Parts: sequence; structure tokens; C-alpha cells
Amino acid sequence: MANIQAELDQVNHISGDLHQNETVRIGLVVARFNSFVVESLVNGAIDTLIRHGVAGRNITVVRVPGAWEMPLAAARLAESDKFDAIIGLGAVIRGSTPHFDFVAGESAKGLGAISLDYDIPVINAILTTDSIEQAIERSGTKAGNKGSEAAVTALEMINVLNQISVE
Repeated sequence: MANIQAELDQVNHISGDLHQNETVRIGLVVARFNSFVVESLVNGAIDTLIRHGVAGRNITVVRVPGAWEMPLAAARLAESDKFDAIIGLGAVIRGSTPHFDFVAGESAKGLGAISLDYDIPVINAILTTDSIEQAIERSGTKAGNKGSEAAVTALEMINVLNQISVE
């Protein structure tokens, strides 16, 4: 048993903290569609980033028409090599057509691919809800603010990746 504990004591653990210095650069790709919900996500994300030490001048907000257009804008930000993380903020609310499934699925797939292709955290905070009420709950009321949560995730991932050496 003592040998197992000795081995357990030697396990390397990497985890990120949330405090960042003011040089961290964050890009927000924001969908204008459903802006009555999305603007609360933007405010939550920016507030959280600033509270954790990110300088306002290092936060860039890029507005696009909707969730479908977000991956292209996020790819351009990633390609610029000017950002340490990208956060996608939007809201796709289910309607009576299959449009929801296409937009939600393809935007999520696109953002995930950008993260892997460019080796940068790309946080998907596109709300995908069945109703307007659910979207409102996730943008700052009963279910918290998913924009703020996305900002926390971005900061933690920047810190985690900085600790993993690539040689």
C-alpha cells in the first residue's frame, strides 16, 4: 500500500487557474441574430474577463449575422495569430423547421474544427434551446450566464495549454 501511495504522490497534475495577466488577448465572435439574448452573454463574458485581469483593450468583439457565420469569422481571428482564445456567443432557438438542427450542428462543428486546426481554445457558447424562455434563463437569469461561463473556460484553457510544453 505504501508503494502505491508513493506512486500516487508522483503523478503530475495540470489544471488552470482563472487569473490572467492583462496581456491575454481574447476574441469574441458574436451573432446578431437573437440579440435580445446574445447581448447579455456578451456583457457577462466581458465582465468576467475584466474581473479576472484581462485588459479591456485586449478584448475584441466581432459581430456577424448569425451562428452559421461564426466559424468563418472565428477562423479568421485564429489565423491572425493575435488571440490567445476565441469565444463564440450566439443563440439558436428551435422553431418548427429543421433549420435549428443544421445551424446548431454546423456552427458547433465549425468552431470545434478551428480549435484543433489552429491549436487555440475556441469556446462554443452558442445557446441551443427549445424556447425563448430557456434562452433567457441561460443568458443571465435562473441558469446563470453562459457568456460568463465561457469566459471562465477560455481563461482556464489558456492557462492549461501554457503549462503543457510542446517540444
